[in-house]
Amino acid sequence: MRMTPQRQLVLDAVVELEHATPEQICQHVQRVTPTVNITTIYRTLELLERLGVVRHTHLGHGAPTYSAHEHEHVHLACHSCGKVDEVPRDVMDDLTETLLRRNGFTLDASHLALSGTCRDCATKGARP
Repeated sequence: MRMTPQRQLVLDAVVELEHATPEQICQHVQRVTPTVNITTIYRTLELLERLGVVRHTHLGHGAPTYSAHEHEHVHLACHSCGKVDEVPRDVMDDLTETLLRRNGFTLDASHLALSGTCRDCATKGARP
């Protein structure tokens, strides 16, 4: 596959934004090239993901967010305030081993978001 200028702009946007929806990526790319449309962004993201260059994660309801392949961690998404924290992948090691031992299932913890309530919201007694 050839790295076209548009594909490079999309990849650069994913890397710069770290976690971004296709719409956010489109806005970022359109600053440089206003003629790029959202359809091009979706097709390019799909291609880059098939090639293993980017990955998507669902951080709750709504559009997925995209990040560069080497940007690996587990996302903690708060239902109450919408805050998203990142923790190292190794926090999932015990679960990964348990799933493999009990179910023969290999977990890809680099493509994972956990939903719950953050410390601040829990302290305030907030509910999702």
